[in-house]
This record gives sequence, C-alpha cells and structure tokens, in this order.
Amino acid sequence: MEMNGKKVAFHTLGCKLNFSETATIARDFKDQGFAQVDFEQAADVYVINTCSVTHNADKECKLWIRKAKEANPDSLVVIVGCYAQLQPEEIAAMEGVDLVLGATEKFKITDYLDGLTQSDKGEVHSCEINEADFYVGAYSIGDRTRAFLKVQDGCDYKCTYCTIPLARGISRSDILDNVLANARMIVEEGAKEIVLTGVNIGDYGKGEFGNKRHEHTFLELVQALDEVEGIDRFRISSIEPNLLKNETIEFVAQSKRFVPHFHIPLQSGSNKILKKMKRRYLRELYAERVAKIREVIPHCAIGVDVICGFPGETEEDFMETYNFLKDLDISYLHVFTYSQRPNTEADEMEAQVPYGERKKRSKMLRVLSAKKRRSFYESQLGTQREVLFEDNFKEGYITGFTENYVKVKTTWNPELINQKAKISLKDIDEDGLVRFDYLDNVPILV
Repeated sequence: MEMNGKKVAFHTLGCKLNFSETATIARDFKDQGFAQVDFEQAADVYVINTCSVTHNADKECKLWIRKAKEANPDSLVVIVGCYAQLQPEEIAAMEGVDLVLGATEKFKITDYLDGLTQSDKGEVHSCEINEADFYVGAYSIGDRTRAFLKVQDGCDYKCTYCTIPLARGISRSDILDNVLANARMIVEEGAKEIVLTGVNIGDYGKGEFGNKRHEHTFLELVQALDEVEGIDRFRISSIEPNLLKNETIEFVAQSKRFVPHFHIPLQSGSNKILKKMKRRYLRELYAERVAKIREVIPHCAIGVDVICGFPGETEEDFMETYNFLKDLDISYLHVFTYSQRPNTEADEMEAQVPYGERKKRSKMLRVLSAKKRRSFYESQLGTQREVLFEDNFKEGYITGFTENYVKVKTTWNPELINQKAKISLKDIDEDGLVRFDYLDNVPILV
C-alpha cells in the first residue's frame, strides 16, 4: 500500500493500557505519511484494538468491523490487542477482517500493509505468547488534560480467571530513563495529569526476556517521576495490594505530584474464594493496606475492583465479600460479573454460579458502590481542594476531578479547560456530582 496521503482511523476497546498503545501505533502511522481521521469517517485503514476481559469481545469486535465497512467498503480492517492474540483464527474468519496481528506484531502494523488486499479470510501474523518478551513503551493523551503513560506490560501471576498472561506474556518493564523521557514528552504536549498504566504496575522493575533482576523498584519509579518538572499530577491507575508497600503509601502522602488516590483490586472478600482465584494475599492484608492509607492520607480516594459470581461462590461467600466491603472505609467499587474464559482454570471449575444469580449479586455491589461514593463525597464537603477541569461539555456544565478524585461540576466555560482552580466543596447535586465555590469567589488559575 502506498502510504503517503492515506487516511487511518482507530478504535480502542478495554483498558487505559490499550489506549496508550493505540496512541503509540497512531504516531507510527503518522510517521509513515498517514492522516488520522475519526472512526466514523472514510479511511483507507481501520485499526481496532481489542480487549479480552469483557465476555462479549466477539460482538464488540464485529460491531466495529461493520462500522468500518459502512464508512468505507474498500478499506482495510486490522485487528490487534488481547482478543487478537488469544483468538486470531476466529477473528480472521469474521467478515470484513483483512489483517490480524498478535502481541508483538501490533507495533509494526505498517510493515504488514505492503501488498495487503481484501480477501475472504483475514491474514494472520501472531507469535507464540512466550515470544512476547520485549518491551514497547507507549503513552497517550486522551484529551488535553490527562495522559496515560505505560510503564509495565505482561503478568507473571496465574489468577485462575484471567487471560491477560496468555494475551500479553511475561511481566516486563520500561527502563527508568525511558519512562522519564516519555513523561517529559507528555509535558511538552501540554497535559497536566499523567496516569501510570500497565498490567501489573506494582511489579515494575523486571526487565526484558523475563529478567527477574529488578533494576529499579516501583517506589524508585514514583520517587523519580515526582521530580519531573512541568507536570502537576501523577495518578497511580491500579496496584495489587501485596505490591502496594507501606513505603509507597508514605511517599505518596508527602509527595509533590502524586495525588491521594489508590485503586486496589480486591476481587473477593472471602479468603476461600481468594485462594480459588490464586490471588497472592488474603482479606486481612487488604484491610491493613486500607487502614494504613487512612492513617497517613485520611482524605485519600480508595477504589476497589471486585468480581461476583466466581465458580463455587456461595451466597454465604458473597455476603462475606459484601459485608467486608460495607465495613471497609473505601470510596467506590468497580464491579465485574464473572464470565468464563477459555483456557483458564476457572473455566473448568465445578459449581458455576447461575447467570441470574451473578447479575443479582452484581446489582447489590453496584448499589453499595453508589452509597460508598456518596458517603465519600459527603465527607469531603467543606474542604478546600484543587480541581483540574476537563475538555467536556454536558448540558451546559464543565466537569473536573479534585486531586482525591471527587468529580465536580460548574457552569460551562471553555477557558477553564485544562486549568486548575482552588475551590471549596459545597454540596452534592441531584446527579451525584459536587458543586463548589471558588475561593475568594473568583477562579484562581494556577
């Protein structure tokens, strides 16, 4: 394919890590002479970056393939991402797919476009996952406010429900100098907040090729990033409780740039289920982590991932999880309804929970999450915070987040986009967002 003057469009499914990688792939296309357009517009190449976490990955993939072909029937459609690594032949057989690339091949899409033409079955280039032993850095700027910076990839854990190690390979990290260089590039693009992303970022430090010698620890990473000039905020996206050390919590408590916000996967509040999941901690350690955060950062936002309906989870096990979370001083939940994944241990387990029961438990946890978020927001009313406004417009309002992840709203003003302001949190609106007063009744842009 002659590349100069061609148009490319991207769509990303799944996590922040996928978004950072799509942006890096997009920069390669730009270097090769492509102009990027919106997915709904006519393009010569459509790239769909897929996810394997959702139970309807195939439906989502087919939906976006169809949208691409509706926008330009003569286009080439390329599928990458976790679903592409796990089920390449299944995707290649989908109508409209021209190219499927695996975990190592996705970062050199343009190499595979030469001579590629539409055919009845997509072309597949996919490595064995044990070959995914090198690291490719990535970052993206989702809007003009926040950037996602990849610092780690892959996972050495063997959780019984998870396909990510099969899709992304072993745990490996970027070297510290590269992470710092990418952070400085983000500064040059004008973003004010960087979110650190990866599959298992607390495992940061493992090198390429499965090298287990840690050049730097996660603590050393955050200490170095805290010195990067020009960025106002760093946010840690998600970190395993067994890898979130007290030293990291204490550093965040007094750091210049890391915000008071942790997202810590729990998955279950039942030790029996945690063992069946092959998680690397028990509920007692999780409670210790939350207590430590509350001790040194009382106003910190604490988010929790939880899975309901795991095989063998009885009503008693679920209520143990529910009551553990109800009594825990956390801020919100991300609730996942268990869905079976081929080639995982959990898929073969007996006592699969009926789907209707899983949905009922999910609804209970979502209601609990809403109560937790409301309670956390109420605890912050009357306090003075700093908001970073985002580039969004909804029903005449602009929204933003405080450093401790309280979502606030005020009357739309485009001059506020990507600006910080000192505020006093006032009350909670009917839509659950927090209204505020500017300190001294005027915006103080800092």
